Amino acid sequence: MQRRNGEKYGVSPKRYSHWYRKKDPSYAKCANGRRTGSASASRGYDSHSACARYSTAGLKPAAMRSCISSSNSDGALAASGAPPSSPAKPCVCSRNSITLTHAMVMLLRRAAPSSRRLFSTRVADTDVVIASYARTPIACFNGSFAPLSGPELGAVANAEAVRRAGLEPAQIQEAFLGNVVSAGIGQAPARQSVLKAGFPDFIPCTTVNKVCASGMKALAIGAQSLRSGSQQVVLAGGFESMTNVPHYLPKARAGYRLGNGTLVDGVIHDGLWDPYNNQHMGMCGEKCAEDFGFSREAQDAFAIESYRRAIDASERGFFKAEITPVTVKGRRGDQVFDKDEEMFNTKTDKIPTLRSAFKKNGTITAANASTLNDGAAAMVLMTGAKARELGVTPLARIRGFADAAQDPVQFTIAPSKAVPLALHHAGLQASDVDYHEINEAFSVVALANMRLMNIPHDRVNVNGGAVAIGHPIGVSGARIVGTLIHILKEKDATIGCASICNGGGGAGAMVIERLN
Repeated sequence: MQRRNGEKYGVSPKRYSHWYRKKDPSYAKCANGRRTGSASASRGYDSHSACARYSTAGLKPAAMRSCISSSNSDGALAASGAPPSSPAKPCVCSRNSITLTHAMVMLLRRAAPSSRRLFSTRVADTDVVIASYARTPIACFNGSFAPLSGPELGAVANAEAVRRAGLEPAQIQEAFLGNVVSAGIGQAPARQSVLKAGFPDFIPCTTVNKVCASGMKALAIGAQSLRSGSQQVVLAGGFESMTNVPHYLPKARAGYRLGNGTLVDGVIHDGLWDPYNNQHMGMCGEKCAEDFGFSREAQDAFAIESYRRAIDASERGFFKAEITPVTVKGRRGDQVFDKDEEMFNTKTDKIPTLRSAFKKNGTITAANASTLNDGAAAMVLMTGAKARELGVTPLARIRGFADAAQDPVQFTIAPSKAVPLALHHAGLQASDVDYHEINEAFSVVALANMRLMNIPHDRVNVNGGAVAIGHPIGVSGARIVGTLIHILKEKDATIGCASICNGGGGAGAMVIERLN
């Protein structure tokens, strides 16, 4: 194992730089009395010329890594554009500029000429990696998947995710699956979806409900299980059949004595209603639009662009890598669905003509908000050690994740709180992220968070978002992570961040790194 600088001479690293210049015979004095490491210079780096170039460019230490050439000490400054130094220029090292010790020279030699961070493609034993991802098509409300329950849709995604990982179902040690509105589908929905996929009955299953962030929270819980050493291979994702959510008769158990009763829509009551302010979550979206000054025209323009991007991605076959076909049995025989439906169900030229959905003279409509949908998504997660043992080539590694929460009425901008936390846990900065997926609960959600985090639109939801693709609420958190993996591959990029708001003022964010 390499020792830290100075340890081989029996001195502390802190005192090493001053002591080394006196001790090491390879150091000689330059023209003005400063010492220059000849050993370093012979390997293509000279501390005197480097210091002169640093002074000429007027750079600060934070910029040195990006401007000093690591291969040629007489080369031009790579990032600053400053001219190369003259050999006759005096060394201007001082306490007010920079002192290049041997240790700094070695660090700078290894620094990349670009300011872009370099990331390791090695997988550590304790890393959490995504071995596979699969999802069903996203179907319209009361659309092609109406005959199927949520667990039945989940079973399709579960089975395909395990198949794509090259595993046997018995190798899954635990399952965490998101589902928001479980009324009417029976107990333990996650367990149902696992057994309906034909998996062994010894796999423990947990249903996760964090409203719209349920799918992402299921991934996070799975990752925590792996990091803690509790498990080595888990299944995570989510499923939702919003079509099959029942209506409720709240007073039916006690009985209706006189007068009319009321049917309560379970989708709205348990999925889309803000109980803290007793209003539809669309009203929270309206408040966000007012607070940030986003006009109806701006939201419609964003929605139209989301549709354009999604349709373009679908037509060029981008989503084929994600989607597994679903067979639906009917009176006229079996029908196979292998394509998202929602994005082709809207005429974008009609979007500006629609009435507001939640408020008189409001700005949010059925078209610039996400839709009600059915679908499922699943991933196989495992430790780096297990992936190596099984010979699995992972798609990506999970670098970090986080949840955040604030005032329930401000749930729309909660992703701007969760993303910095996730990046902190990942050890990254905002500038390290190549592409973002921000779930489009409403167009204004993406618009507001893009503004708050200063993210350009060409780096967000580049293949469309939930406004166009659809938003089965227990699925979307996992879906956007999976889609992001394929975006990074398509764009030959490395780091992606997915974020999603959820009712109650919360949000989740997850940072991933593409591997292969």
